[in-house]
Amino acid sequence: MTTDPTIPVSTGSSGNYVNMGDSDYSNQPDGVFKDERAGAVNIDQDDVDDLQSLAPSIASSVLTADGIHDPIGFAIVCLVILVGDMARGVFFPTMWPLVEALGGSSVALGYSVASFSFGRILVSPLFGGWSVTHGYSKTLLFSCSILWVGTLLYTQAQNVGHVGFLIFAQVVMGLGSGTLGVTRAFVADVTAQRSRTTYMAWITAVQYSGFTVTPFVGSFFTKVLNDKEYKIGLFRFNQFTAPAYFMNLVITATLVLMLQFFRNRVRISAPKNNNKKSAKRMTIEDAANQVTFVGLTVYDCCILGCMLLNVSTKGSISAFETLGVSIAQSHFDMSSSRAGVIVATCGSIGVVALLSMGHMARFLSDIQLICGGMGIMCFGVLSLGFLEKDVINPSWKFCTAIFLIYSVGYPIGHTAVIGLFSKIVGRRPQGALLGWFASAGSLARLCFPIMSGYLTNFFGVSSVFYVLLCVLPLSIAFTMYGRQTLLFLSQ
Repeated sequence: MTTDPTIPVSTGSSGNYVNMGDSDYSNQPDGVFKDERAGAVNIDQDDVDDLQSLAPSIASSVLTADGIHDPIGFAIVCLVILVGDMARGVFFPTMWPLVEALGGSSVALGYSVASFSFGRILVSPLFGGWSVTHGYSKTLLFSCSILWVGTLLYTQAQNVGHVGFLIFAQVVMGLGSGTLGVTRAFVADVTAQRSRTTYMAWITAVQYSGFTVTPFVGSFFTKVLNDKEYKIGLFRFNQFTAPAYFMNLVITATLVLMLQFFRNRVRISAPKNNNKKSAKRMTIEDAANQVTFVGLTVYDCCILGCMLLNVSTKGSISAFETLGVSIAQSHFDMSSSRAGVIVATCGSIGVVALLSMGHMARFLSDIQLICGGMGIMCFGVLSLGFLEKDVINPSWKFCTAIFLIYSVGYPIGHTAVIGLFSKIVGRRPQGALLGWFASAGSLARLCFPIMSGYLTNFFGVSSVFYVLLCVLPLSIAFTMYGRQTLLFLSQ
């Protein structure tokens, strides 16, 4: 991706995040929701300039400059986001012990973790498209139903007694949780472009809570049940199956709430008047449509670049997700429950960091947030890069690494990537594109865990961290090289 020296660049961050006090048209959402049972929506000519499409929801669900108009509807969307990543976080403390109990190695652990993301890859673009053609409600109900089935399959992994069945259950749960593109498109449709990173930070905080805070639940079951087991026929309740039964109950409650309160939506289109585009918008579109030396437009290069940044950040944290408990046990003599508590505690701090993104944006641009977040992740990786073998390493190294990555680096850097991507897409339909963006992240969560398992098995755990220390700095360098174009197209 090359930078056009003629492009005016705004290096500041002013306008990237929402100002709840503004009332001008630029602070209105890019989409308006319409209920099937409501009357026709009247769109003034002034609104046409700022509205590209009317998203499949209800009028009272619009997130405006005045706040959330329908807190119940938006809360259900957040619940779906939470449940989707709880399917990863709740099982974190018990995944490695379960793989060991089934006779698996670190390679099998890598495949078990990666299989969840493999399921997401298969359906994320599909669900993103369905959110446009069939609406959000039907898409989310269908996906949650698949996730419900996946948790039941997970409870039978011990009865089957083979790691392959555990991997299959993980794939099914991944299929059911492949709605990141759908939920992000929901937010993108109802928020002003300049405030999008802030709103993306909100839903990312919910998602982040799902896979970093809920290990508290898995640690609780591990601590309470430990070697206890209650068995009636195919029903087995122990430290390995309890998280799955817990998830099943949460998903059941989510489905009931969706059926009761999340009304079906249809998509209607607003007329588009290309003649009334501002000069600034025309300049941005002209720059985006320029063809680079690789044969892709500048816009396509930026979209691809953001997806690669997504792969970098997601892949790095998935390596820790795969090896976290294993490293804690082998190099720090920690129990799986203690490791889960440390991750969950740092994840909770990370949620606070996400909710503070709006304040950070007053001083930092998206590019600075991305590079800063990945830089902090590098320091976290470094703290584990030189562990001694056959020796109990000081626990502060593990705690420092988890804090820098889970509390600061990943939540800030990754959220800024999501916001930058969504702002570059702008007023174009975002469902399918955000579905592909989610698939890129799932691809990273597929490849990096498998890579981590093999590298650990053949070369030791330090080799994984050396790879990450190559990936993250290269990503920072790429971002800095294209920063002017990225900032310009994201206006």
